[in-house]
Amino acid sequence: MPELPEMETYKNLLQLKIAGYSIKSVEVNREKSINTSVSEFTKELIENKITQIQRRGKHLIFELASGKQLLLHLMLGGLMYIETDESTISRTKQVILNFGGHRLCFIGLRLGYLHLLTPQEVEAELADLGPEPLQPNFTLQEFERLVDNKRGMLKTTLVDQHFIAGIGNCYSDEICFAAELLPTQTFDTLSGEEIQRLYQSIQNVFQEALRFGGYMEQPLFKDDQLTGGYDEKCKIYDREGEPCVRCGSTIVKKDVSSRKTFFCPNCQI
Repeated sequence: MPELPEMETYKNLLQLKIAGYSIKSVEVNREKSINTSVSEFTKELIENKITQIQRRGKHLIFELASGKQLLLHLMLGGLMYIETDESTISRTKQVILNFGGHRLCFIGLRLGYLHLLTPQEVEAELADLGPEPLQPNFTLQEFERLVDNKRGMLKTTLVDQHFIAGIGNCYSDEICFAAELLPTQTFDTLSGEEIQRLYQSIQNVFQEALRFGGYMEQPLFKDDQLTGGYDEKCKIYDREGEPCVRCGSTIVKKDVSSRKTFFCPNCQI
């Protein structure tokens, strides 16, 4: 599932590729992916423009010139691709926005969605999300306040979008590894120094993942050299059976609350 770095990468690249272009046609191949009738959805979007793209947690918000907004959540397996006549993708496309010379294809929206909403409705939809971990106001002091009286495991708490927005399976493991903490350890057992390490690991892991375009390897468009560059830099996620880059021990995989979790049993304590 795309997490904060993947969605931030999408946001930045899409802002360059589609913002300011008029939507010439709309194709909806799965009506359940949208929240209105196809006719209403199409009528609202044709000859409209996406003026700005924002991200909140794992969501993207496409601001339209009309004042409405498109709220996107890709969920598990979702992705996007910008097609041209010379470059297409052989995947089932649930929704396609045609900008003339290029088409933004939304793929894998059987679990995700692209909803047409007012700004107030978007705000209400996202109201229960936790803080953004890369915003300036997400300080160590704020993190310490958030974890005060927390008792859950690091893994299950970090992926809780009400706790912090944007962390999922991949980066929760990478963050715990960077902090040298077991993902099964509980917050109430952490020392002050370990909490500081965990906070700094969130910052460091996300900054590096953003620099290399996140871990999802599917490019957004032909000749996209950024998206997915972090995959080969993941130190623990999906590395079961490989030697730990820090101590050489074998990385193991364990299900934690039905989530696959990767860690080093030797140097994460």
